Amino acid sequence: MTLPTLFIPHGAGPCFFMEWTRGPADTWEKTAAWLKGLVDSLPERPKAILVVSGHWEEPQFTVGSGERPELIFDYYGFPEHTYRLTFDAPGSPALARRVRELLGQAGFPTAEATTRGYDHGVFVPLKLVTPDADIPVVQLSLRQDLDPQAHLAAGQALAPLRDEGVLIVGSGMSWHNMRGFSPAFTARSAEFDAWLSDAMADPACRDEAIRRWSDAPYAREAHPREEHLAPLFVAAGAGAGEPGRVAFRDTVMDVVVSAITFGA
Repeated sequence: MTLPTLFIPHGAGPCFFMEWTRGPADTWEKTAAWLKGLVDSLPERPKAILVVSGHWEEPQFTVGSGERPELIFDYYGFPEHTYRLTFDAPGSPALARRVRELLGQAGFPTAEATTRGYDHGVFVPLKLVTPDADIPVVQLSLRQDLDPQAHLAAGQALAPLRDEGVLIVGSGMSWHNMRGFSPAFTARSAEFDAWLSDAMADPACRDEAIRRWSDAPYAREAHPREEHLAPLFVAAGAGAGEPGRVAFRDTVMDVVVSAITFGA
């Protein structure tokens, strides 16, 4: 069974685990409900999850290889209890080795991080996706240059994992402009999101659209810097040749946010 590959919104900091006061109290409820149902929507339960988060960059692709990663609370200004969240999913040194093997075969130099923990782009959404923390998780960094072609190629190299029971997840946000969450950006976010869904749908022209993503409508308003979009490049690469579709869409903090699945 071949698992799909996904690009998911990971929300704003620990938004799913606090009383949200920066807008309507139910701002993140639809996103949370979708994440909670993600595993049940898959053709089979994953044996492991490989996550590429918008919150880890290295000069070369780097894999977390620890057996029991701790949590990195890399968000600021949130309630005290959100810095005591737990997520005890084990790592998988074996999967980390396999990731490095596949990337190496594709010509990518790689590194491993034996002590790095899960950042909030990993543990915040996965606390909802796997509340029992019973599926091993490995995190893969972005490459600091954020080069679209390199991240597409990395995803293509990792595609065999989909037939090995590994769910490949890009964790970011389809709109990520810290000054662009307001009604003034609602229509612009909708136009960028429409471009994104159309561009991901057709595998014949998707790679070129990704390489030229900054030409999209309001692209640099959506992503002044594209670290939260780059996980999508990896997910799309791993789904090469298969249509991408919007698996979830909502308006949160006045902007349109989407999740994309490939090969579903």
